[in-house]
Amino acid sequence: MVPKAIRHGAAVGESASVSATAKQDNDGIVETSIPARLDCLRWGGFHTRVVAALGITWILDGLEVTLAGALSGALKESPTLQFSNFDVGLANSAYLAGAVLGALGFGWLTDRIGRKKLFFITLAVYLSATAATALSWNVASYALFRFLTGAGIGGEYTAINSTIQELVPARYRGWTDLVINGSFWIGAAIGAVAAIVLLDPKVLAPDLGWRAAYFIGAALGLIVFVMRMWIPESPRWLMIHGRPEEAHAIVDDIERASTRHSDHPADEVFPKVRLKMRSHTPLGEVAHTLFTTYRKRSMVGLVLMASQAFFYNAIFFTFALILTDFFGIPSNDVGWYILPFAAGNFLGPLLLGRLFDTLGRRMMITVTYGVSGILLALSGYLFSIGVLTAQTQTIAWMVIFFFASPAASAAYLTVSETFPLEVRALAIALFYAIGTGIGGVAGPALFGALIDTGSRNSVFLGYLFGSALMIVAAAVAWRYAIAAERKSLESVARPLAFVE
Repeated sequence: MVPKAIRHGAAVGESASVSATAKQDNDGIVETSIPARLDCLRWGGFHTRVVAALGITWILDGLEVTLAGALSGALKESPTLQFSNFDVGLANSAYLAGAVLGALGFGWLTDRIGRKKLFFITLAVYLSATAATALSWNVASYALFRFLTGAGIGGEYTAINSTIQELVPARYRGWTDLVINGSFWIGAAIGAVAAIVLLDPKVLAPDLGWRAAYFIGAALGLIVFVMRMWIPESPRWLMIHGRPEEAHAIVDDIERASTRHSDHPADEVFPKVRLKMRSHTPLGEVAHTLFTTYRKRSMVGLVLMASQAFFYNAIFFTFALILTDFFGIPSNDVGWYILPFAAGNFLGPLLLGRLFDTLGRRMMITVTYGVSGILLALSGYLFSIGVLTAQTQTIAWMVIFFFASPAASAAYLTVSETFPLEVRALAIALFYAIGTGIGGVAGPALFGALIDTGSRNSVFLGYLFGSALMIVAAAVAWRYAIAAERKSLESVARPLAFVE
């Protein structure tokens, strides 16, 4: 199709809104320049507010999940719960199982009722379940509340990653996505420090410290409700779902707070697309899109998601158990070791993220997955022969996850930008669910069982398996990954509602 265009007058976006309304016909077809207008903008205050609001969500998630990992020793020592290593792994697997089901259910709703509404629904589920976890009285209740917490977080993944893709200009999209997802580790560092204080028996009794940790995490999460008021509904979602006037009004507001790049002057003619508005996308069309039209992209997404899920969840959720069982670190000191681990995880996306927008997705996904896998195998061997101390083991993990953290975030980036807008949230949910189901749910329970054997060689076998998954994912990415860097979403994957 040869793009049609509109010209903006002195009042930025004003003529665009009028033109868009005038171009809407009785068949529900609308001509819009919204994608081009959003992608031509320089970074502005609006984009900073989006990063802050979404990043703080992941900071709080990192706080809560890190507390869960750091509290493993406390749960084993709790007079009420008296968890075994298997119980800890089982509870963490329950959290991930909830995330899988939550992602699927909330992902479907995200594409149907919009990104913004789901922000508040998923956050309410997450915070309520986190507070309830503090009241757990046995293994079953703790696992149930962790399951519900995971359901809320699974929904957050779909809504947040969809919003990042649809609001951030194309030239910044990769780095922004990686940094927002990487901000999880700022929360991890805060959670580590909190664990040091709350698990100190001089501060709180052994059965109260871990409960206070969950209560505090839930209370802090209430801040996010206010910050989410800053984020509008996705204009791209609105323009397809029969609300083009709202979409253009939002873009007008964003433009007033931003400036265009020099290669997009104020009076530039913007390309337009013609879209057939729809209320929803049938599941049959979703399945055909994912598994027929974009079959290779689906394979890439699944491999990336599954490999990083096993790699990350198996290691991180049993981090504290390795330190306490093999290195004799007291449970209330585990937080000190999480700090450098978290630093590596945040610095990776921060420092390597821009390369995903310059060197490109294919190159950087291959490098980060491949290096992560090789380094894990090497450090696993050193662990198995007993040459590592708690300090050098932590340094090894810090280096490994400097590469693994942007690799894991790149899996979400890949899935969220290489499928059409109408199925984006459900695609994120589906591949997150399948990948986490395959790689994540089994990982913590498996590693918990391997650690229970007391054998370093058994744990090493688990590390080798995780390493092999990452190296295979690197090979798949090198062969099949899409070069989506600095391209509009609509050129990477044309909307299903597109009309010639």
